[in-house]
Amino acid sequence: MRKIKEVLRLRFDLRLTQDQIARSCNIAQPTVHRYLERAAAAGLGWPLPPGCDDRQVEKLLFPTTPGWEPRTVRPIPDLAAIHEQLQANKHVTLQLLWEEYRENQPGGYSYSRFCELYESWRRQQNVVLRQEHRAGEKMFVDWAGATIPVFERDTGECQAACLFVAVLGASSYTFAYATPSQEMPHWIDCHVRAFDFFSGTPKLVIPDNTRTAVDRACRYEPDLNRTYHEMAMQASLKGAHDSVIAFSETDFRPDLAKFDVPTLFIHGDDDSLVPLDASARKAVALVPDASLIVYEGASHGLNFTHEDRIDADLLKLLEAR
Repeated sequence: MRKIKEVLRLRFDLRLTQDQIARSCNIAQPTVHRYLERAAAAGLGWPLPPGCDDRQVEKLLFPTTPGWEPRTVRPIPDLAAIHEQLQANKHVTLQLLWEEYRENQPGGYSYSRFCELYESWRRQQNVVLRQEHRAGEKMFVDWAGATIPVFERDTGECQAACLFVAVLGASSYTFAYATPSQEMPHWIDCHVRAFDFFSGTPKLVIPDNTRTAVDRACRYEPDLNRTYHEMAMQASLKGAHDSVIAFSETDFRPDLAKFDVPTLFIHGDDDSLVPLDASARKAVALVPDASLIVYEGASHGLNFTHEDRIDADLLKLLEAR
């Protein structure tokens, strides 16, 4: 409450100067001057008329402007509850929550202000860890939220589609592709399309623990789906070339002679990439206590084509030892 009555008393009753009144009331001298000026315009002196309290004095000196209405105080939304709903249900959006808010509070904030209030509140709640991304280093992949409707152009038939999204960490350059399902063939196909779209492959592909890619989720050592892992192990042209140079020009004979554990060589006799006579037959002769099993008609890549047979032969080796 303004100290108007005390200013009037000190001025007209005690005859103090404006500076003295300002020091006594602990207010600025221009404020004292304004009070006295408005009191003179309103015809107020000292003593005040009987029954004239602080509110009436203030109303006389500071009358309300005609047509002026007090500022409307809008109800502030429950930001903590809004955040909780967003975290609990992936289908809930700020748009939906704002519409519910306006239904309950018709005079509430606009959608843009509603979002600003929430973002301001959220920034104060969370501790943000800023990550540095190098160009071409990481590609983040995941299925994006709920399915989207896809309409057949000729018949108008609507089908639900899953949206695959790949984003480069450094530039936020984004690739998106709609697929009929989240099955592994579509997951792998989307990766191939993303690599083609980006005209290359990054050093790391990071899935967000989606069930298509990860068999067992874990913060530190998740178990990747085998097919997905094999796709990631495929070599680029340069990588394949460097690999061929490495294993064709490296002399492993001194290392083979140092083996001191039972060793089993398994090879296909139809392997044109790494011929049997030039590799396994020579290696088994160099390794002490080694044996060789040849799969007739088998070519390169036995771990994919003869997985069960390899497991059985390895079990026999272990049981024999």
